[in-house]
Order: sequence, then structure tokens, then C-alpha cells
Amino acid sequence: MNKYIFILFFSINITLAQEYPPSLSINEAISFALENNSEIINAKNEIDKAYKEKWKTISVGLPQIKASFDYSNFLELPVSLIPAQFFGGQEGDFTEVSFGTEQNVVGSAKISQLLFDGSYLVGLQATKSYIEFFDNALKKTNQEVRKSVTNAYVNSLISKENLKIIDKNIMNLDKTLDEAKKLFNGGFIEEESVEQLKITLSELESQRKFANQLQFLLKDLLKISLGYDEQAKLELKSSLESIIDIQINKIPQIETWDLNSNIDIKIANNYVEQKRLEYKLEQSKSLPKLSAFISGAYTGNSNSFTFNNQNQKWFGSALFGMSLNVPIFSSLGRSASSQIAKISYEQSKINLKTAQQQIKINVKNAKVSLELAIDDFYVTKNNMELSERIENKNKIKFSQGMSSSFELRQAQTQLYTAQKKYLDALQDLVSKKIELETLLNINN
Repeated sequence: MNKYIFILFFSINITLAQEYPPSLSINEAISFALENNSEIINAKNEIDKAYKEKWKTISVGLPQIKASFDYSNFLELPVSLIPAQFFGGQEGDFTEVSFGTEQNVVGSAKISQLLFDGSYLVGLQATKSYIEFFDNALKKTNQEVRKSVTNAYVNSLISKENLKIIDKNIMNLDKTLDEAKKLFNGGFIEEESVEQLKITLSELESQRKFANQLQFLLKDLLKISLGYDEQAKLELKSSLESIIDIQINKIPQIETWDLNSNIDIKIANNYVEQKRLEYKLEQSKSLPKLSAFISGAYTGNSNSFTFNNQNQKWFGSALFGMSLNVPIFSSLGRSASSQIAKISYEQSKINLKTAQQQIKINVKNAKVSLELAIDDFYVTKNNMELSERIENKNKIKFSQGMSSSFELRQAQTQLYTAQKKYLDALQDLVSKKIELETLLNINN
């Protein structure tokens, strides 16, 4: 028994481990998020609901069958007054008469079929637009999740790189501080120089604490974007260098870009189509509505409950009919509703044109911003490398007594600033790249 419990427990653990991969590359992270992110799941559920709504609309034009069963028991039969002269009595007098039986059972069924309804035909057309809207909404959600995961993944890598840079700065400063203490003990430099280095080291250690906490926070944000459990382990397989190569070497081209491929434009087109159908729906309300039906019923009557007896008599009836409703005059109410829908339709077309112009501008701006971000990245990278060399030269000069602690601190501050600008430029580069890809509907 214990053996089976152990096997079951082990199997459950394996299942849970497989549910959340312990390590992911950036592409694997995006793929995982597109299947497991809560917003994606909800968007897919909306599409499922849209298909159910479609069938709900279609079913209105299909045969409708209703059945009913009614049982009644008169505790006291109603009394009708009949002129007494009908039964040989005096004129002006009435005779009390009760008609019918005390108990009655009626079972009936009715089949109805819609033959023509203009609003129903428009509703069928609307279901296609309805589904397309939620399909585009899912693609839009995919884009936002892709953007969120990419930024979160890169930010997590950058935070890790930032921590690595700070650790390297602390290690180098520790060595410089040890050398400064030896120089001070030998009487070659003043105590102020040692204290200056201690201040710088204290600032770096404070930055490291913040960077360390930020690293965990950014990893948790990435887990949320992926749909991971907060306690699940996650290691990032992609390196920062590989991502940099991708961002720089694969610049999207906008010359052959199709404006209608943009998801926001597709959604705007959906909105125009919906407004067109709403206008058509209002117009269809002036058309006649035709339906047909056939019904049948069986009625049983008795003064006691004998309806389960074989000799109980049942009386059948059947009916066929058609119903035609023709709108004639609504005191211009339908006309007003139709004009309102027409105005909304025209407004949606204007909004679509405005959106198209805005997207074109946004694409151009995004392309320019990306190019500037790439240039800024190279500049900050070059400045960081120069600052590293300057700081290293000042350390050598300081150890040889050729440079003051103030000059060394200036070089260190310049290096730390250059390192931060480099990481900020990298983050901005990734953000600008994915913004342009989103506008161009790349990777969707």
C-alpha cells in the first residue's frame, strides 16, 4: 500500500514539474505565455462564447417545438344562468346550470417555423463580424502578452547584468581600498583618500541591495506574464548578448508593409462593419415578418381521476396557421432610429480613416525611434568602455600617488553613470523594437 502511495505522490510531483518548465529561452517563454497567460485564456473563451452566440442566433430561424401538459380539478364547477323559458319555464326567470366535468387533462404540442424576418437575416450576417472581432481581439491580446513577456524577460536579464556589474565594481573597489589602506599606513596618502573610497563603497553596497531585490521582483513579474505559479522555479536560458544581436541585426522594414495588417486597423474595420449592420438592422424593421405553425392537442374529461384507465376517452384536435406582421406606421420612430444608426455608421468610417492616418504616423515614428535607440546603444556602449579604461588608468595613477582620491572618485562616478546609461539604452532598444513589431503585426 505504501509503495502505491509513493508512486502516486511521485507521479503528481512529475506532473507539476512538467507544468512549469524550470528554464526557458525568450522564444520558449513567449510560446508558453501564449498558451497559459490568463488574458490569453480569457480571450479564447470569448471566441468560444462568440461561436455559441452564433448558434443561438441561427437557432431562431430553425423549427421551434413546444409541448405542454395541463391538469385542472374544479373544486366547485362554475354556474351559468340560462333563461328558464328554454326549458319550459316562465319568461324572465333563469335556470342554474353547470357545464363540463370536474377534472380535465390537456396535452398539446406546437411546432413553429420562421419563414421570413429581415432582422433575422441581418443577425446571421452579424455573427460573422462578431466572431471576427473576438478573433482580432485575441490577436491583439497575443501582441500585448508577447510585448509584456519580452520586456519582462529582458528586464530580468538586465537586472541580473546590473547586479553582476555592481559586484564587479565592488570587487575592484575593495582591492583599491586595500591598496589605499596600505598607502595610508605607509604615510603616502591622507586618511581622507581612504574615507572617500569607503563612501563610494558604501554607496555601491546600497545599490547592490536594491538591485538584488529588484531582480527577484522582475522575475516574479515575468512569472505572472507567463502564467507561472509564484513559487515555481524559473531560469532564463537566453543570454543578454544573444538578444542584443537579434534586436540590432533584424530591423523590420516598413516599405512593403500593409496598413490593413495592423490589428488596431482590423478591429476598427470590425467596428465599421458592426455599425453598418446596425444600420441595416434598423432598416429591416420596416419589413414584414412571416411565420407558420402547426399544433395538436388531446383532451380528457372526467368527474374523477380516470385518466390512467384504458377506457378513458381522449378527444384530439389539430391546427395549422400562419402569422404575418406588417409594420405600417410608427409615427416616424423607425425612421429616426434608422437615421441615428446611419450617422453612427458614418462616424465609424471617419474614425477608421483617422486611425489609419495615426497608425501610419506611429509606424514612421517607431522606425525613427528604433534607429535612434540603436545609435544611442552603440554610443553608450562605447562610452562605457571608454569610462572603464579611464577608471582603470586613474586606479593605477592613484596607487602610484600620481592621482588624488577626488580624481579617482570622479572617474568611478563617470563609469557607474556610463554603465547605467548602457543598460537603460539596451532596455529602450528592446522596447522600441517590439513597439515597431507590434505596429507591423510581426510574429502574429
